[in-house]
Amino acid sequence: MTNRTRRLLFIVIYGAALIVLLNYQPIHHYISTLKNVQIVNGDRNENEKARLRAQIEKWREGREEEPIDAVVDQTWKAIPGYNGRVVDVEESLNKMLAAGVSSPDLLVYKEVPPAVSLEQLGAQPIYRGNPNKPAISFMINVAWGNEYLDSMLNTLDKHKVKTTFFLDGSWVKRYPEEAKKIMARGHEIGNHAYSHPDMNTLGTQRIHQEISRTQDVIFKTLEVKPSLFAPPSGAFNQRVVQIAHSSYQMKTILWTADTVDWQKPSPASVINKISRKMENGVLVLMHPTSTSEASLDQLLTIAKKKGLQPTTVSEVISSRRLPSP
Repeated sequence: MTNRTRRLLFIVIYGAALIVLLNYQPIHHYISTLKNVQIVNGDRNENEKARLRAQIEKWREGREEEPIDAVVDQTWKAIPGYNGRVVDVEESLNKMLAAGVSSPDLLVYKEVPPAVSLEQLGAQPIYRGNPNKPAISFMINVAWGNEYLDSMLNTLDKHKVKTTFFLDGSWVKRYPEEAKKIMARGHEIGNHAYSHPDMNTLGTQRIHQEISRTQDVIFKTLEVKPSLFAPPSGAFNQRVVQIAHSSYQMKTILWTADTVDWQKPSPASVINKISRKMENGVLVLMHPTSTSEASLDQLLTIAKKKGLQPTTVSEVISSRRLPSP
């Protein structure tokens, strides 16, 4: 028998043996067993999902919150609403399965907006944010006080805080580089009229002039269009609020707590006074003065210790919920 014949015979015998082996009952039984194991594992996975979904449903209790509508209060005028929250069961389930951990800390929430928003209240002054939102703003009105700006900006940077600077239009015209410095540090820019007038005494044309000239110079200098208007000295009437709202799509902003820093009180007295008024949704009025320069660092520290997040005015009056720490 030649070598070639032997090789052919070996191939035939090997192939026949393989066919017999594949049709042997234990092999079929093994394959069937694997399929059964896959089915069992699949059932276990579905059972685990069902168990975890039921646990998530239990965790929802006491953790979901109804939204709060914006309202017009007799004292505080327009009070913004506050988004509610509900647990997104499917997203929570997927997150826990991916992490291999089941914990209420991994719940995923969806925000639910209120039925009545701040915008639906129309032309109303705003003195504060919603009392359920743990946010506070140390807003700064600027028409003078350049010598204290750098220090206050550095303090805000130290605390990683962005706030709102309401800029006088004539100040921006005189000190464009100072205005750009504020903008470059990432702060929100608001309109503080052009010449620091008593807006309550102005006619319609002059009200328009004070607001529009400031809008123009801010846009020309900083390329932003403010959506917030802070009347100088807090002097305003409904006509001012209406014009700002209807003609310039701006909200009129007042304050909840006043440092009265222009009277040069001691920093200690300001810290004592303002710290007692710190609560959810408070807007604190400041200026670039020596008093506010000296008290800002401690005020920010106290606010954080109280569980408040110092931020911009727009964020405080928004119905959005703050991200969890």
